Amino acid sequence: MTDELVAQPPQSATWLVHLDRSMWVGGVRGLMLQALHPWAMLGVWQNSTFQEDPLGRLRRTADFVERVTFGSPEEAEEIGRRVRGIHRAMRIRDPETGRAHRVDDPELLLWVHCAEVSSYLEVARRGGVRLTERQADRYLAEQRRSAAYVGLHPDDVPGTCAELDAYFKQMRPRLRVTPEAASTVRFLMWPRLPRHLRMLAPVKPVWFPFGALCYYTLPGWARRMYGALPEVPEAAVTAALKAFRLGVNALPEPVHERAFMPATRQMLRASRERLGAAGYDLSRGLRGLTDPRRRPRAAV
Repeated sequence: MTDELVAQPPQSATWLVHLDRSMWVGGVRGLMLQALHPWAMLGVWQNSTFQEDPLGRLRRTADFVERVTFGSPEEAEEIGRRVRGIHRAMRIRDPETGRAHRVDDPELLLWVHCAEVSSYLEVARRGGVRLTERQADRYLAEQRRSAAYVGLHPDDVPGTCAELDAYFKQMRPRLRVTPEAASTVRFLMWPRLPRHLRMLAPVKPVWFPFGALCYYTLPGWARRMYGALPEVPEAAVTAALKAFRLGVNALPEPVHERAFMPATRQMLRASRERLGAAGYDLSRGLRGLTDPRRRPRAAV
């Protein structure tokens, strides 16, 4: 029944990860990790306005993730078509040779996907989301569907933790810290506010601890490549991540959703309405549906 209501059903491992607010740390960590691929970094550098709108890209990524998780199958397909169309029209220009490179090259799409989902999964588990190895593998297998929305063939995408580890081991010789990557990581830790958010300047110092937390959750090999901050004990990073997760998870669902774009909030309202009409107990919002007792018997 839920297959007709939402792109990923409440009983999926995806819900356990994507409903956790540690996703915000995972999202920024994913951007930092993606930047280590020279072509992927150039693609962002040449085709986006993230330095003028630092929160915009994060919110657009969140919009995509929310729609391919909690949106209807039609909404997920629609945003997939939109993303594929945007990527199809973009090119990356080699600054040395002038040759153009496709943004929708499968190698680049796969790197971006793996950096993103590995960040969500690693941060969630390290922050305290209780996932067994089997559930972690299931999450990655479910994310093959998200990879298909951006144009990848599911069979080409790592579907277990072991496959994902092997993929990163294979990719590491191709990664490097370009000037653009180094600038991006510094920017993500201390972004320049766009003009329409300048009123938030007094609270900007609050961002740095968040950006540093995102940086410190990177794999050790990635931090050693960047060398942007001095190393700190892993236990301190884990404790800070758990504290952050505890704080943001305490926010009521409507308050937390103010961070999303208006269209995303509307989509989530529609999803709750569909699920409620189908017999799901939404007294504790979408997060409550990870409890099987709040689902219709046919969906348990």
